[in-house]
Amino acid sequence: MFDLARSGACEALTAQVTAGVPVNLTNDKGDTLLILAAYHNHPATVAALLSSGADPDRVNDRGQTALAAAVFRQNAETVTALLAAGADPDGGSPSAAATADYFKLPQMAALLRGGTA
Repeated sequence: MFDLARSGACEALTAQVTAGVPVNLTNDKGDTLLILAAYHNHPATVAALLSSGADPDRVNDRGQTALAAAVFRQNAETVTALLAAGADPDGGSPSAAATADYFKLPQMAALLRGGTA
């Protein structure tokens, strides 16, 4: 399942979730399918997981969220989808907002504040 999320195999992954795989399944590091899809720049997979009920604020064992991963990867489409699903820009540690500030990503910071990239 985790390789499907990493590779963005949206149809195969959503079929597995529909068949009963928990949408918030985590690996040994606490990474969810959503976190992996966000980190590996797969906005369609992120959207599908969110539509299936994935928790946008779930943190991994290091306190990271899918939103912080998307900000770090500078993927505006994924950031926008996560925010629309209710992801908290200040959740996690480091938060998405802190990630944008630390890595000097003004476009991502603007998105988190409700602007555009």
